[in-house]
Amino acid sequence: MTDATAAGATAGGSGASGRRVLIAADKFKGSLTAVEVAERVAAGLRRAAPGVRAEELPVADGGDGTVAAAVAAGFERRTERVTGPLGEPVTAAYALRGDTAVVEMAEASGLRHLPGGRYAPLTAGTYGTGELLRAALDAGAATVVLGVGGSASTDGGAGMLSALGARFTDAHGTPLTSGGGPLAGLARADLSGLDPRLARTRVVLASDVDNPLTGPKGAAAVYGPQKGASPDEVAELDAALARYARVLADTVGPRAAEYAGAPGAGAAGGVGYGALVGLGAAFRPGIDVMLDALGFAAALERADLVITGEGSLDAQTLHGKAPAGVAAAARRRGVPVAAVCGVLSLSAAELRGAGISRAYAIASLERDRERCMAEAGPLLERLAERVAADFLL
Repeated sequence: MTDATAAGATAGGSGASGRRVLIAADKFKGSLTAVEVAERVAAGLRRAAPGVRAEELPVADGGDGTVAAAVAAGFERRTERVTGPLGEPVTAAYALRGDTAVVEMAEASGLRHLPGGRYAPLTAGTYGTGELLRAALDAGAATVVLGVGGSASTDGGAGMLSALGARFTDAHGTPLTSGGGPLAGLARADLSGLDPRLARTRVVLASDVDNPLTGPKGAAAVYGPQKGASPDEVAELDAALARYARVLADTVGPRAAEYAGAPGAGAAGGVGYGALVGLGAAFRPGIDVMLDALGFAAALERADLVITGEGSLDAQTLHGKAPAGVAAAARRRGVPVAAVCGVLSLSAAELRGAGISRAYAIASLERDRERCMAEAGPLLERLAERVAADFLL
């Protein structure tokens, strides 16, 4: 692997003085947050090219780090004590600016909140996400961006809707317990008690996946194993989600069945489906939503070069991940894009197709994976110096 994979002509210049660089990268999962990535890249650029004007705009695609990116862009960080995925109290944050809130479901119902890191594929729930949404409504939010990803649960968003006033009961009228497994016994759904403020709230479902609710590409089949589900549990959860969709169709009509096959319904263990049916949410690719919320378009107008990136630039990057969204927007404005990453597995042609002129990988500087992770910050600064040499000097 070379330290810089060329995929087109670089943008030269006689000097960096006055050159404006927009740093819009996602996190390097497991080593650096998006905010830290931006800080390290800016430090490397300024060391190599003291006259450069670097603007830091950390980005996210709706998953882990979405609230942090919003706060870095000027949103106010607010915290709430909510119910964790297994019922224990956790502290979760959301972001607010004016009447727009950014809610990250992983903050309340994410894998990181599983006690001791032990998976609970059948019983983990999303009640806390609903509580976080309610807190945003209490704060006056008229638009809510619901970023989904990193979920510990496969409950179809039933827990989230329950926290907002819905009722899900078995054949005896007993409320279901938490998780996707109990949905197998669902007999009746009642959405009439949902918070009335939802009817006048614009909810945008921000996700980087377009899976349906059920089936071989559904929430349980594709993402259940990542949450500790065995093959038998995957089948159990898929059947439970299918029953959930049938009961909701009996409650709200055919649109509930249609939503089960809609893009994004299977996001975050089916929270996407719950949001579409119960919250009246509109699905949009997460990076597009976040770029709008973060004011990316205005920042792009000021930029001569964009630097984006994430931990691994690979085939998944090309399907709705943050760097692809950033590069596509920059290409439409004719602004060149460089990318930084931990590991690079895209070809020059794939990079060029995504609108990325050149990519730089930490793995080209340090072969040992553990050192790459532990020393990601200083190594990233060195990569930024190379970006400066190639694009600014």
